[in-house]
Amino acid sequence: MSRVLIVGAGLTGSLCACLLRREMQSKVQIVVWDKARGSGGRMSTSRSPDSSSQSADLGAQYITATPTFFKSHFRFYSELVSAGVLQPLDSLVEGLKHRDGEQHYVTPRGMSSLVKHFLSQSGADLFFERHVTGVIRRGASWEVQRKAGSSEMFDAVVLTMPAPQILQLQGDLGPNLSVSQQQRLQDVVFSSRFAVALFFSPDAELSFLWTARYIKDQNLVFLKHNAGVPGRGPSLVVHSSVAFGLQHLEDDVEAVQPIILQELSRLLPGLPRPIGIKCHKWRYSQVLTPAPGLPAHMTVLAQPPLVCAGDSFTRSNFDGCVASALSALSALRAGLTTEP
Repeated sequence: MSRVLIVGAGLTGSLCACLLRREMQSKVQIVVWDKARGSGGRMSTSRSPDSSSQSADLGAQYITATPTFFKSHFRFYSELVSAGVLQPLDSLVEGLKHRDGEQHYVTPRGMSSLVKHFLSQSGADLFFERHVTGVIRRGASWEVQRKAGSSEMFDAVVLTMPAPQILQLQGDLGPNLSVSQQQRLQDVVFSSRFAVALFFSPDAELSFLWTARYIKDQNLVFLKHNAGVPGRGPSLVVHSSVAFGLQHLEDDVEAVQPIILQELSRLLPGLPRPIGIKCHKWRYSQVLTPAPGLPAHMTVLAQPPLVCAGDSFTRSNFDGCVASALSALSALRAGLTTEP
């Protein structure tokens, strides 16, 4: 049985784990590590401090399917809709640019439910707060080192973190990258932004006609609220602009949060006092410039397999991550079924 490590419990990592399980069944032991305290990556869902208000998505907010990708990835959309993970968007999003044939979906249980669906299907051994720092080749295996705790051995490794974080890894990854591969990873550019979630008590009311709203503002660009339900108050999410994120990229979230709240009160005066606030810095928010060229993954070494995947090689949306996971699967399939 081959032991495969997937680094990153976001959409690409979870789908890659799921596809690998469906492809190879009991022939692999799949392990997923993530440095965060929960799954989701940039599809994370935050809960209110005392569970008395609705949850809030701090990263991705909804999924848009173009006609081409809806056709090529239909099996994934169909599976998620049938499982109740996705449902069609039927509420108002002010400022959303509609294009012919596009379909928009939301996640009634939060965006992280999409990632959790694929993780549950994968049967993977899932570990959080495991921060990978390096990979070292040991014959036909990889020794994977982490920030705290002992290293472990794996027959194959898939790295799904953003390209700048891949380049920071120590050990034998760098020496095994070709000049062109090194350049491809260095060419990846991400935007940065801040997201703030406000959680309100059950008796609070947010009287908005819209569910989400794009705004033309220097500092804030997106608002979304989840209406309250019996026993749970509403929540509100605000995203900063890319320019604001870049300006404050090296500032602590504690210093940036009051600035965003002041801007929010200017845009939405009279908001009730929240019972909880969470501010998050997305240093790697969305890919502005992906790694040039195809395929939608990078095979650093075929034997033993060391593969890089994720939106760094495609685009920062659902279909981009699906494409990368499918591409990485083909590399894993070849590496795990070929004798060294």
